[in-house]
Amino acid sequence: MRLTVNGTEYEVDVTPDMPLLWVLRDELNITGPKYGCGIAQCGACTVHVDGLAVRSCQLAIGDLAGGEVTTIEGLAQPNSLHAVQEAWIEHQVAQCGYCQSGQIMQAASFLDLNPTPTDEDIDTAMSANLCRCGTYPRIRAAIHAAAKKLQEA
Repeated sequence: MRLTVNGTEYEVDVTPDMPLLWVLRDELNITGPKYGCGIAQCGACTVHVDGLAVRSCQLAIGDLAGGEVTTIEGLAQPNSLHAVQEAWIEHQVAQCGYCQSGQIMQAASFLDLNPTPTDEDIDTAMSANLCRCGTYPRIRAAIHAAAKKLQEA
């Protein structure tokens, strides 16, 4: 099977029902997406497929149909972080950090769809991404900051 991840085309010899998360981590050694729950409930495995946030633990590689996959490793430009990544650092969102790649990927996709979110919009969009450390107020602040940066760009 062929797939494109972070702009690079790969060929992998796996069964079509293998979850994208396992292909990324075990076959391609792309470890930014994390295994959290395995049932698409926590968001730690969130990646983008054609720009939309998806849970890679539940997406079979055979269902990609040529989609472009972006992981946290491919979100930034070569010489600059994505606005969401910058805001995460500025607002010191991460504590343990385990869920953060999924949180960032969800937030980046969300801001593409809603560039001027309210607190309620953010809470709704991010509600499926769990943070065991409880950094939700910092997540919300970082998303607002990233939205502002993206509008100014």
